[in-house]
Amino acid sequence: MNIEEFREYCLSLPGVTEKMPFTALNDAYSRDVLCFYVGSKWFCYVNIVLFDRCCVKSTPEEAAELRARYEGVRPAWHMNKRMWSDVYFGSDVSDAFVCRLVENSYRLVRDSLPAKERETL
Repeated sequence: MNIEEFREYCLSLPGVTEKMPFTALNDAYSRDVLCFYVGSKWFCYVNIVLFDRCCVKSTPEEAAELRARYEGVRPAWHMNKRMWSDVYFGSDVSDAFVCRLVENSYRLVRDSLPAKERETL
């Protein structure tokens, strides 16, 4: 999978938008981060230049299980490490499973939106 395929997949989920909210930061890695949003909250982000990993949300129990099972799933950098994980591309996590994790993150975040916001999706 490459960045365009990944981006296409994320944007194929209902109501998803994308933004690069950190372009003004001094940190080079953060400047190139593309965030995918459902409603007003992000559910996934990826560095579009390095395309080394994506960050996704899961329940704390799922996160612990994934990290125990896969070397390519680690606590997320700069996020709540109980629920957010970095999933490394080209690791022991298949592209198909990465997509499942992205979709799970999307659902968790979508379902956490206020009812009024969910209705507009």
